[in-house]
Amino acid sequence: MSDFSDVSGTSEKADAQGQSRRGVLKAAVAGAGAVTAVGAGASVAHAGGRRRGAPTFVLVHGSGSNSFSWTPALGELALRGHRAIAVDLPGHGLGAYFPESYQAPQDLERLRTEPSPIAEVTLADFAAHVVDVVRRAHRNGPVILVGQSMGGVTLNAVANQVPELVSHLVYASAFCPTKHTSVMQLVMTPEASSSAMFQIPSVRTPPELGVSRVNWRSGDPALFAAAKEALAADWSDAEVRALLNILEPDESAAVPAADARGLPATWGRVPRTYIRFTEDRAIPPALQDLMIREADEVTPRNRFRVRSIAAPHFGPRDPAVWADELDLVARLCR
Repeated sequence: MSDFSDVSGTSEKADAQGQSRRGVLKAAVAGAGAVTAVGAGASVAHAGGRRRGAPTFVLVHGSGSNSFSWTPALGELALRGHRAIAVDLPGHGLGAYFPESYQAPQDLERLRTEPSPIAEVTLADFAAHVVDVVRRAHRNGPVILVGQSMGGVTLNAVANQVPELVSHLVYASAFCPTKHTSVMQLVMTPEASSSAMFQIPSVRTPPELGVSRVNWRSGDPALFAAAKEALAADWSDAEVRALLNILEPDESAAVPAADARGLPATWGRVPRTYIRFTEDRAIPPALQDLMIREADEVTPRNRFRVRSIAAPHFGPRDPAVWADELDLVARLCR
């Protein structure tokens, strides 16, 4: 991946920069955690029966990830008596597309041009899917909508549509555009310039393919080192390899470019928490703070409740840390 600090007016460098951005966004928004799914399209934790009034957590993954990433947190939430579901966004999880050229042995030249159906998936599709889940969960009581990384733009879109169905929004080192319109605009800010994601090589797909693609199965030591630095620098190599193996190669290029602003009249009515990951090298704390500040300026009477935890982009290794934070939010919704 090219370094974004080298910005040129030439079309060749602009194309390379565009490819780099797609790679950055693909990797930067990958979710946290490890694997296992219950049923098709979601992982579920359920304890305590149908207790009306007890909140349900709806967990949304980041780019190139899936519901599997939330499994450790789901287990801990269930053991504490919470209801929770982790969704698979359209084109992810069991519905993900893995190009034939991505399999072993890999065909790297074909991988560069092989089409993917996820190119047709939009932020509106993500929102429609999660709105349906939120409607169903709301029948049982309050809904707490949680997003990590690029999952934050889905939170914005859902809260813009059905703010009355969401009791609390939780952004876990997640994108939250308000004054900047999109993820793409946010990653072009000076606050994003230190992101280690810029060093992860992306597959240089033609723009017309409409996908952001990363070859997570590459045996290139440089790619692995860059991914570890950006996503989980303090994890062991074995843990990072396990995490990379749950990631998906393709993400729609339309989603990070979409207008994903939280609107004051709708999204702005919902109480919200931002969990800052102080060790995040993909979405640096400076960028997290910019998004918090801009959101608070848009809705000064409904400001972020801010929490900080020492975690890299993949999130805390200990699921109890996730559960501790979500426990606190649940108490606000009772």
